[in-house]
Amino acid sequence: NIASSSSSNMFFHIVLERNMQLHPRHFGHDLREKLVSKLMKDVEGTCSGRHGFIVAITGIESVGKGLIRDGTGFVTFPVKYQYVVFRPFKGEILEAVVTMVNKMGFFAEAGPVQIFVSNHLIPDDMEFQSGDVPNYTTSDGS
Repeated sequence: NIASSSSSNMFFHIVLERNMQLHPRHFGHDLREKLVSKLMKDVEGTCSGRHGFIVAITGIESVGKGLIRDGTGFVTFPVKYQYVVFRPFKGEILEAVVTMVNKMGFFAEAGPVQIFVSNHLIPDDMEFQSGDVPNYTTSDGS
């Protein structure tokens, strides 16, 4: 069910099924497109503790028969879909972009992940330098 992509161990392609509810006003010739659009809106960019950060839906495997919900008119459709998740593991090296540096440490982003590195984890020979471009430098200026 979960397969590692060839480029990195932190991205996985997963197949999952989800029940999608659709209002009757969306019924018609473009029903499937409405379901896919709602699925993308509901799922992409969210984080699942079990699977990781959902980057993108890559395909729809099937849309099952709808079940009418009593009293509402809504219909629930089982949708089986493929998606890519971002899930880094302890010890993995991530390429990150530093977004802010201050005396407490620095912030960086690696894809959807926001990272904070405390000044307690920065080597002792590095000191915070304030100014136009705040940074941490060693006593020899490197």
